[in-house]
Amino acid sequence: MSNTDLDLKNLRILVCNDDGLNAIGLKELEKIARSLTDDVWIVAPGSDQSGTGHSLTIRSPLIVKTSNTRRFSVNGTPTDCIILAMNKIMKDHRPDFVLSGINRGVNLGEDITYSGTIGAAMESTLFGVPSIALSQEYNDEEDIDDWEVSRKYGAKILKKLLLSNWPKDILINVNFPCVSSKQDVGVEITREGRQKIGDEVIEHCEPNQIPSFWIGKQKKSSSLIEGTDFAAIKNGNISITPISINLTHTPSIKKLKKIFTE
Repeated sequence: MSNTDLDLKNLRILVCNDDGLNAIGLKELEKIARSLTDDVWIVAPGSDQSGTGHSLTIRSPLIVKTSNTRRFSVNGTPTDCIILAMNKIMKDHRPDFVLSGINRGVNLGEDITYSGTIGAAMESTLFGVPSIALSQEYNDEEDIDDWEVSRKYGAKILKKLLLSNWPKDILINVNFPCVSSKQDVGVEITREGRQKIGDEVIEHCEPNQIPSFWIGKQKKSSSLIEGTDFAAIKNGNISITPISINLTHTPSIKKLKKIFTE
């Protein structure tokens, strides 16, 4: 059966995130998911796991806590949550789709390699379950509801995506701009951009103590190339980027084979 034949109301959806079980963004995504189907499951970290990427826990035990029917927390990473959901919690009836987010803060360009939101979607994609990561730009200085755009357009975006077909090794990365929903908000199909040029390193040292370091804000370039996820958000539009989990650079294979066979 193709996705175009799906009855959304019969779908089983798993929701995960990296901001934790009590995050506002997860609650917003749960509302959106429940507007599509009644069969919604939540398996999320018990605490904030931002920046954990696609990491998993292998040196300490994982504990699953049930907070309500079909609602679970894990003392681990988003990847741990997906593994436990697929192989334990929902092993008898795995989800049809996985939604990861809604992350507070965009996941664009190089940030996707650090993102636990993306990590959860990547892991479920590896399980063969179509997965969508969702993130919301925010601006504390603006008099705008951070979740206004994702709240207004989230269900519309998901309906179109869930009823479409994309390759098995691809996850979909959706980013919402932080603008007023009263203005025209378009949808751009984008590619991963490039912006990072370094990270701030903050040194802290008390007298007679070993120095400690904090990784601070990213240093970013100001160039925005049209067609990228960065440019779409800058233009106040929703960015949708297909991301391949196969990281092989195929064009280089022929060149490398030639080098090592000479």
